[in-house]
Amino acid sequence: MPTQQLDYFASLVSEDDHFPLTESAIAIAQHAYPDLVVQHVFDELDLLGDKLKQRVTHEMAGIQKLQILKNFFYKELGFGPNRNDYYDPNNSYLHSVLETRRGIPISLALVFMEIGQQIGLNIKGVSFPNHFMVRLSLPQGEVILDPLTGTSLSKEELQQMLDPYLDAQGYRGEYQLPLSAFLRSSSSREILSRFLRNLKAIYTQQERWERLLGVQQRLVILLPDALEEIRDRGIALAQLDYIRPAIEDMQTYLDGTEEASDLDEIRAQIIELEEQHRHH
Repeated sequence: MPTQQLDYFASLVSEDDHFPLTESAIAIAQHAYPDLVVQHVFDELDLLGDKLKQRVTHEMAGIQKLQILKNFFYKELGFGPNRNDYYDPNNSYLHSVLETRRGIPISLALVFMEIGQQIGLNIKGVSFPNHFMVRLSLPQGEVILDPLTGTSLSKEELQQMLDPYLDAQGYRGEYQLPLSAFLRSSSSREILSRFLRNLKAIYTQQERWERLLGVQQRLVILLPDALEEIRDRGIALAQLDYIRPAIEDMQTYLDGTEEASDLDEIRAQIIELEEQHRHH
């Protein structure tokens, strides 16, 4: 397993105060594209930023800058959703998104945020349920945008998008959280974990265990306290017949978890793996 890449990723995400979100997001792709040079992807982003900088002046209002950014990003460059193949993992890899101009909300948001930063727009990511959003504070108020299209969304539209999620979670009535609770800016660590969990879902569904392991290793580095990510790394390791480390991860999960619905299931899996190990 390529430890050099994992060490590099670990160095990027070790501190919350200095957390290079774009670089970390680009680096995620190295598990699938080992030859990827992160700096080359940055150079491409900088070229786009330089092009955009020529169109704005310092005294321009934020709302004007935003309009110019949106025109540049969606109309001129043609960034948008990959409607043909939403579940293509490449929709999550920034170098690929830059090449094809196609992505999912969170990957498009990261490129949009990065290019916006270059003209002084402090655009934040919002981990809205089922659809990643971006937000920008302007003197006129808060703007919430859909990163797939750049459309501004009203409170009413956002509430309509949120309601089915609240229903599914059983959060209606007296327990209903206000819309504002879902619109706060996410930390870089939160954004990156959502990014990785998207890939995790895709690779699990496609049963691409080698790829899944690459994602799981990064989730464990990113969220060292999340025992369920250690458990899931164990499950990926078991699929690839790395039996000893798989047992270790599952045991770590059991030792640290007091109440969970799957403890018996994991215990049974460990016994089965130990059997396999004995017969090898």
